[in-house]
Amino acid sequence: MARTPTTAPQDAPRLSFRHWIEDRATALIVGLLRRVPYERRIPAMGWFARRVLGPVVLDRRVRANLRYVFPDLPEAEVRRICRGVADNFGRTFMEIHSGAEFAARAARMPIGGPGLAALDEAHAQGRPVVLVSAHFGNYDAWRAGLSARGFKVGGLYMPMSNPAANRRYVKTIEAVARPLFPRGPEGMSDMIRFLRSGGMLGLLGDHYIKGGEVMDFLGKPARTAMSAAKMALKYDALLVPLYATRNPDGLSFTIEVEEPIPHSDALTMTQALNDSAAARVRAHMDQWFWLHRRWKRAAPDTTADTTAAPATDHP
Repeated sequence: MARTPTTAPQDAPRLSFRHWIEDRATALIVGLLRRVPYERRIPAMGWFARRVLGPVVLDRRVRANLRYVFPDLPEAEVRRICRGVADNFGRTFMEIHSGAEFAARAARMPIGGPGLAALDEAHAQGRPVVLVSAHFGNYDAWRAGLSARGFKVGGLYMPMSNPAANRRYVKTIEAVARPLFPRGPEGMSDMIRFLRSGGMLGLLGDHYIKGGEVMDFLGKPARTAMSAAKMALKYDALLVPLYATRNPDGLSFTIEVEEPIPHSDALTMTQALNDSAAARVRAHMDQWFWLHRRWKRAAPDTTADTTAAPATDHP
């Protein structure tokens, strides 16, 4: 199995005083909340995000994206979605920072969907799989659930600009599932080696990617990385969408594996991934992270495509 790099690359940003303060403040909040029982800790962070972070820093971006995509949405529905997005953001943040405790709970959640049999067969045959999800529900729940099922599930993560926070973050997400690969030349090399060995690689395909192909997402043009489809074609890997939808209790998830995307060409396959994610968003509008600038700079250019967002991308 490929190794899991945990050390920062040589060109990683240096620790500044601001980085140290930010990391200590976050660590203090997380440390205090982790003293609270899990069943109260997760809703508490959801409440804080909904009542404090939402009105102060989150709602503006959510509203802007909703106005762009659904301009006729009633104000009452916009408010409901804003509250839900903030709540899910806070819960996801605290779940990820609960590490092994969250992973143990996710491991007990049932996994279903029409594509699960294909994953079982690929695992038995040692065939590579590219798993593609979205910033939806909690994208680490399915990573932990599949790992508990015995699958080799690797994740590509984006190193944080704060080196102190990054060390803490990597330690936390490693407790959810391994291996992990930092985005960059070294991580990409290990990631490809892992995939070719028959591993299952998790990516998030709903992020803006500079130089990505302009495709439809929720009825609007959006730059989209085609790297997941290209890897599937190059290494004869299954390309499988999957999602972990938060249940009404706010603590558990329904993990669903969709049918593999048929191999054709990278453009067609990537659009199918976009359509899959869009269907999930429309069904659960308050569980998608409407916080990203998903539709910026959608005019065509000639910049090369880059890798899809990592499956361990932090909220």
